[in-house]
Amino acid sequence: MKPDRVNDLMVLSLLLLDTVVLALLELTFASWAIGAVPIPLSALVALLSTPWLVRRAGELSKGVLGAAGPLIAWAVVVCGMGMTGPGGDVLLTAEWPSLLLIAAGLVPGAYVLGKVIRTKRGLDT
Repeated sequence: MKPDRVNDLMVLSLLLLDTVVLALLELTFASWAIGAVPIPLSALVALLSTPWLVRRAGELSKGVLGAAGPLIAWAVVVCGMGMTGPGGDVLLTAEWPSLLLIAAGLVPGAYVLGKVIRTKRGLDT
């Protein structure tokens, strides 16, 4: 294996680790509020970070699965830990900030993943 390829795989692994850590932090602060006013800061972080992670993973990986890795990891962590959090706590409540977090992470990430797939298949000019 070429040294450049090893380097790409190491960076891709770090991107996946970053994705997991960001998803956990976003879940932790998903229900953050000042008084009775919810502050969806986690959704903003997801909106900015998830598409960037997917795009960067697409640049480093040879296949589509590597590019989809951050989006899949983010969805698994948010759904898994959000529904069955530590100690049985539910971190994703039935309120709009939780829905906003999920939408802000999945929709732009899926859009960027679609662009990466089209580019890798030579359909995007």
